Amino acid sequence: MKLLEGIVVLDFSQYLAGPVSALRLADLGARVIKIERPNAGDGSRQLTLSNLRVDGESTVFQSMNRNKESYAANLKDPDDLAKIKKLIQQADIMIENFRPGSMHKLGLDYESVKALNPGIIYGSITGYGTEGPWKNKPGQDLLVQSMSGLTWLNGDGDQPPVPFGLATIDLHTSSMFVQAVLGLLYQREKTGVGGQVEISLMEAALDFQFEVLSAYINKEPRELQGRSQFRNAHAYLGAPYGIYETQDGHLALAMGSIIALGELLGRADLLQYTDQTSWFHERDEIKQRLNEHLKTRTTQHWLDILEPADYWCAEVLDWERALQHEGIQALDMFQEVVRPSGAVFKTTRYPARVNGHLLKHGKGAPPIGEDTSAINRDFGLERAAENAGGS
Repeated sequence: MKLLEGIVVLDFSQYLAGPVSALRLADLGARVIKIERPNAGDGSRQLTLSNLRVDGESTVFQSMNRNKESYAANLKDPDDLAKIKKLIQQADIMIENFRPGSMHKLGLDYESVKALNPGIIYGSITGYGTEGPWKNKPGQDLLVQSMSGLTWLNGDGDQPPVPFGLATIDLHTSSMFVQAVLGLLYQREKTGVGGQVEISLMEAALDFQFEVLSAYINKEPRELQGRSQFRNAHAYLGAPYGIYETQDGHLALAMGSIIALGELLGRADLLQYTDQTSWFHERDEIKQRLNEHLKTRTTQHWLDILEPADYWCAEVLDWERALQHEGIQALDMFQEVVRPSGAVFKTTRYPARVNGHLLKHGKGAPPIGEDTSAINRDFGLERAAENAGGS
């Protein structure tokens, strides 16, 4: 199923937030053409996780550039730039994530591109916006997590700030970005006019925290909420919210009544917390009592008590156990894509179903410039270079 069939996307971006945005559009059926530097390509081709490569290529690159085509072009070469400009005239969406001012120097900023193609939807992703003292700082996920206050939320109260163990902000940025791009695409269908989407990792990082930030900025007097000293899982939620040790593993408890929990677990000492405000103000004491009790029996023992009572809880699983569980296997969340060499790369699929259909695509990430000749032919780009040379 190709919801965006016929839509041409030019992906000038590299690393994560931009390429993942283009990946989502490719998953939805758009033709995504990745514009890459000859020989070097996207920087993430050389960025590995645990030094892992499959078929000689970084799994980082492969996981976010599947189902795309690669067009090799030196944007500082007049002939290549002429081809790119002709390609832009025939595109629907363009994505770039260079530092502010870089595309302007190449003559590929929004105003220049709009003059070539008034209907194009032009998307820019930056680290910190185009104004302000941070605009030229490197837009990298860990740095943005740290500067936005996000890492402060994680870890116990006596620990240093703890970052998320994945590129949380890059991924949230791409989700918000694609929503805006699709909104403009819908508007263009009605008006024929394109538009520009601009987003920064920092804006997305603040949006990611909207729930707790809203609590912080609305409280008078404004004060920084301390993290729980014991089993902190949310600086603004009281007990029992957190993860606890059991005899053979760990158990997660979400929001719920301490009184109900005390009755279910047979803990009379928890029944004294009749004032719900104490579940927050005395959360450390409550959670320590819970932890000592939960350590005495297995995880399954507690699940057998709590789940029939619809008390929100879950076993804490690592990937080995999670991926073997029927609950995940039933989702059919993984797919195999094939590289031009024939090598198979396993990865996730687009996470939504549309009209009951899974959106799986078998094309793997392309080598640099694999599709240059075909794209030149399909879009008539060789003539653009000839015209540029003649002028």
